[in-house]
Amino acid sequence: MKWIYGKQDWKTFERGQENCYLMTNGLGGFSSMTMTGSAARNDHAFLMACTKAPNSRYNVIHRLAEKIETEGKGYPLSSQEFADGTREEGYRYLSEFSYEDTPVWRFLVNGIEIEKEAAMQQGENRIAVLYRVRNRSRQDARITVIPFVQFVPKGNDIRAEQEFRFEADRIESEGLTLHIRTDAQTEKIPEREETYYYSYDACDGRRSTGSAKAGCRICAVIKAGEYREISVVFSVSGAAERLPAPGTAGEIIRGQKEYCRELGDRAGFSSDMAECLAKSASQFIAERESTGGDTILAGFPFFEDWGRDTMIALPGICLSTRRYDEAKSILRTFARYEKEGLMPNLFPEGGKEPMYNTVDAALLFINCVWLYYEATKDLAFAEEMYPVMERILNGYRKGTRFGIHMAQDGLIMAGEGLDQVTWMDVRVGEILPTPRHGKPVEVNAYWYNALRIMAEFSRKRDGDGTGYETLAEKVKESFTETFWMEEKHCLKDVISGTDADMQIRCNQIWAVSMPFTMLDPEREQQVVDTVFEKLYTPYGLRTLSQDDPQFRPSYGGEVLERDLAYHQGTVWVYPLGAYYLARLKVNGDSEETKEEVKAQLEVLESALREGCIGQLPEIYDGENPVSSKGCFAQAWSVGEILRVYERLEKVSE
Repeated sequence: MKWIYGKQDWKTFERGQENCYLMTNGLGGFSSMTMTGSAARNDHAFLMACTKAPNSRYNVIHRLAEKIETEGKGYPLSSQEFADGTREEGYRYLSEFSYEDTPVWRFLVNGIEIEKEAAMQQGENRIAVLYRVRNRSRQDARITVIPFVQFVPKGNDIRAEQEFRFEADRIESEGLTLHIRTDAQTEKIPEREETYYYSYDACDGRRSTGSAKAGCRICAVIKAGEYREISVVFSVSGAAERLPAPGTAGEIIRGQKEYCRELGDRAGFSSDMAECLAKSASQFIAERESTGGDTILAGFPFFEDWGRDTMIALPGICLSTRRYDEAKSILRTFARYEKEGLMPNLFPEGGKEPMYNTVDAALLFINCVWLYYEATKDLAFAEEMYPVMERILNGYRKGTRFGIHMAQDGLIMAGEGLDQVTWMDVRVGEILPTPRHGKPVEVNAYWYNALRIMAEFSRKRDGDGTGYETLAEKVKESFTETFWMEEKHCLKDVISGTDADMQIRCNQIWAVSMPFTMLDPEREQQVVDTVFEKLYTPYGLRTLSQDDPQFRPSYGGEVLERDLAYHQGTVWVYPLGAYYLARLKVNGDSEETKEEVKAQLEVLESALREGCIGQLPEIYDGENPVSSKGCFAQAWSVGEILRVYERLEKVSE
């Protein structure tokens, strides 16, 4: 899909900062600025390089300052808000912004048309920008581009003592070198520094200002009546490395478009929105240098790769898009790090040990192996993973870390002390906004699903799945007896002996949407109906019913305020996928229900236009979900909605 924006979308400077683009390089590096070209967050960067995939990120080029000069006057093309209250207002000359695989800006200044297009090169810390300038005026014009750089780890600011070495065609700092290759003129200029105001950080209580420096520029003259293309390629290397000569900006841009076309063709969706999401899904897949495999980054611009997020996102990000090799690589990586029946929630970096503080990742790992098998019929891989899956189930039965163990009734208990091990895992000091210690509903849905999967795999490998089937039946009996609330027509959220048990939350939807489930059809229908009545919005599911006295209508402010609202009503996009899958299931994938779901999904086109263009965000406000919040691009949001499109288009094939 091609997303097109015009002047009405940046009537004011503030409006122009509402939306941004995202490009990634498969290493963890990315490029993301607002559609008017400004940095509205300290995590915005024209080139965020990654020196060790996928998490050693450096904000190298924070922004480009661009202007066109004609008739003795200078006109800014770039836009930026500064800490002293001043603004660069190039958006006034911006006539169009579009995004389809690459971002394109079109400016008009006194008869001079400037088109700017950018692309990242896959597998490289390299970004290309191509300026196409048509001078239809009667005066010569000069275009100037100044890269303002930071060379700091993502989220940091430059230090007072930090040294920069500026040359005409390269910049060095902190052991890194930024190489500049262009067919225009490059020259050194007196070193200068800018200090910015980040409006999208200020509203969330994050660092509201930051600085960058410049000491060289790129410039070209376009004569009256002339058309000229100016190629600029920025590449990052270690100071002692020598980079191979990069292609031209045009070649890199064409390569990126071909890469995206192949992604769309491979996924094979007929829906334009699904194809767009399939391309967006690829932006989360990255190399992981420390393990030698692939991984899934949880979200941009904030998050890294986490076990739980990966296992939730993988079916949509990889399987729905037919990227089976990547799925296998990711699952193999996690299998190597299984420990005491648990999967890592955070991978080791810099010699640190993995963190295993998640109850659901291991059970969802088993689900991912099943879904991979269902998609590929690759029984050999399932056989390879079988011992790992056995150790997971044995660990849960016998008991493992964080209070995770099987109770006498067969249900899984988890959590103790201040350890939060479900996805509603916020902890603020010693405050647990959503303490779910006990028997969480979705965890036991995953547990039953895993037992049934292992029974199936046992039979396929000429074994006896009776033991798993017998335990699964016990779990089913205990679950239906313990969790069902007849008066509320839905499931308890947790069995803990506290008031939290009776809260109506979105976690129950997974008790209907998983491949193997425990409720009878009538009760599954009631769960779907209750979730729709109490929690559904077109952009996601509320994490808590609005009727609940603990419901918080909005998300924002300082860290404490945000965290207290995070799972107390805030709308999350990713459970919406499970809701639609459950709804299709309870209605037998009827054509009527498919058409209804397709109609409801149409509104997500507006979500793809807002925030990060072509992406789905992490969250929205709980009461009135109108603007994306949290991560502007979230892997499990994209993945789970892709699974719905896959069900709609491919279930009858």
